[in-house]
Amino acid sequence: DVIAARVSTGSTTEPRLVDLSHELADGDSVEGVAIDSDDGRAILRHSTAHVLAQAVQDLFPDAKLGIGPPIENGFYYDFDVETPFVPEDLEKLETRMRKIIKDNQKFSRRPVSDEEARAELANEPYKLELIGLKGSVSAELDNQVAEGASAEVGGGELTIYDNLDRNGALAWKDLCRGPHLPTTKRIPAFKLMRTAAAYWRGDEKNKQLQRIYGT
Repeated sequence: DVIAARVSTGSTTEPRLVDLSHELADGDSVEGVAIDSDDGRAILRHSTAHVLAQAVQDLFPDAKLGIGPPIENGFYYDFDVETPFVPEDLEKLETRMRKIIKDNQKFSRRPVSDEEARAELANEPYKLELIGLKGSVSAELDNQVAEGASAEVGGGELTIYDNLDRNGALAWKDLCRGPHLPTTKRIPAFKLMRTAAAYWRGDEKNKQLQRIYGT
């Protein structure tokens, strides 16, 4: 049932959530995070949002990625697509997501510099904008700066999560702070609920993206 860990170093540091693959240092204090805990459910939901985004770009290669944070009772992900999604699209995406989950892809965390992130995500304009916001995004400022952005960038280092197939080959990647489930196969169930239009960064002056909600 444990899908992540809460680690603190010494008696004065705040515990932080990490992947199960996190390398420990001498003196670290470790507590398991169960999938049915509040933190565990948030990690599950955010990991499922990544699977949704991968499925969207598999079926709609021109789709540009927005933000995909966990929310109460589920998750969402925003996409810039030429044509709005329809219910039939959600059915196709669910089928693709089930295949990704069955493939047991590994979520692999990789620290990158700002320059490396910009080079790797050069075709993702919304991710490039988030990289530029690094350091100004926090949980408190999240709604003011970029709706849901704290799930992807903060004040520290940038990280990219690679989805690796059974042979270790890269299947997909996304800018993200994590943590995530160890593998996609740890997702027990999901359902895509509906689509809606949402302004990028919650600002009516910005472009409307297509948001897919799931649970």
